[in-house]
Amino acid sequence: MEANEDIDLIVNHPKKAINKLAIPIIISNLFMILNNIIDGIWVAGLGAGPLAAIGFVTPLFLTLVGFANGLGAGSNSLIARHIGAEKYESAGNGAIHSIMLSIIVTIITTIIILIVLKPLLYQMGAGEVITDASNYGYIVMAGSYSLFLPAMLSAIFRAQGKIKYASYPLMYTAIINMILDPIFIYVLNLGITGAAIATVIAATIPLFQMIYWMFIKRDVFLKIKMKEYKRDLNIYKDILVVGVPASLEQFVLSFVSILMNYWLTLLSGTIAVASYTATWRLLSVGFAPLIGIGVASLTVAGAAYGAKNYENMKTAENYGIKVGLISSVAICLLCFVFAEPLSHIFAYSANSVVLSQRITEAIQILCFFLLLMPFGIIAGNLFQSMGKGTIALIFTILRALLLEIIFAGLFGFVFGLKDIGIYAGLVCGMAVGSVVSYFYLNYYLKKHRDYFN
Repeated sequence: MEANEDIDLIVNHPKKAINKLAIPIIISNLFMILNNIIDGIWVAGLGAGPLAAIGFVTPLFLTLVGFANGLGAGSNSLIARHIGAEKYESAGNGAIHSIMLSIIVTIITTIIILIVLKPLLYQMGAGEVITDASNYGYIVMAGSYSLFLPAMLSAIFRAQGKIKYASYPLMYTAIINMILDPIFIYVLNLGITGAAIATVIAATIPLFQMIYWMFIKRDVFLKIKMKEYKRDLNIYKDILVVGVPASLEQFVLSFVSILMNYWLTLLSGTIAVASYTATWRLLSVGFAPLIGIGVASLTVAGAAYGAKNYENMKTAENYGIKVGLISSVAICLLCFVFAEPLSHIFAYSANSVVLSQRITEAIQILCFFLLLMPFGIIAGNLFQSMGKGTIALIFTILRALLLEIIFAGLFGFVFGLKDIGIYAGLVCGMAVGSVVSYFYLNYYLKKHRDYFN
């Protein structure tokens, strides 16, 4: 099997590869984020209560998303390393095991989350909106298959350079959901339950297209035939070595978000949770370029690590950070300047107008969360590309579970700044944690310089 143009680009032209891989991912992520924003806008029309209900469910939903993407990162890393080392048969076998793993995890995870969902929502402080939160949560969580399978198929496509196949379905999901949301919420008068149904249907339809590309059209470098599956526990281990820590990273982030919601409820009430939820959805626009660049860097760095190419590894790091910083600075500036007009997106109805000032204040502080984020994201993705998912997890724990919580608690409770202090603490924790992880990455690469040719 000879490498095609997509594989050659990843292995031999790192900057071009990052650009080619990142742009479709960024666009698809922007569509998904736009979808989340519009979803929130439609729900905000129902009042602050339903919006807060989504805010309580969102961290749990993002935990599943992170788990799915984490397993995808493990698959992406494994396949990219095999492709970089020109072990194409091993890469194909890894792809088959990845798909089987996603099916197994989907079944187990769905059963568990449906059992613990309602008690967990109560523990998170959602008692005032438990009916709305449960109605939304049960449906979304039951549709977890529409998260795990697309995430794994996307990772397999990305590792081969088939970035359009990995990204377009996410765009279709967003577009379909934006169309279905008002129909299910208002036309069919299903309220927040309708928003959940629309989310699951919208994610399911593009999944069939991905299955068609992978198994019927077979327009990919790795020809995957599930009938050739022969279980190899070592392959599962290689995927999970990166996938589990990457998944736990999102669990850590979701835990922090759950804790922040709880703290905000204690300090300023449900309205603060609604404001925080709305603000985070707006600022997630700034995450899209960083995630796209990070995933692209993971693929390029994985191939570089497999080929033992130190220069390409450093290019993936430095170029990824450079482009990420340009994006984060620009978005931070725009959000700060236009915070008030942006707040009206979620405060357009009589039921939600009370949120406007609170959202404006939150935006003007939390926008700085983006500034130094590229250092942390690129460092984490490069550790994953080398199969060192545990190191990436350790730095996520340091940044989010320790620094962000410590600073948020200090500013919010000890200094008495309430919700403003929570926001400022999150910003400080992200900044310090990201810089520390960047310096350690460079130390690690220098220490292991002998590995590379």
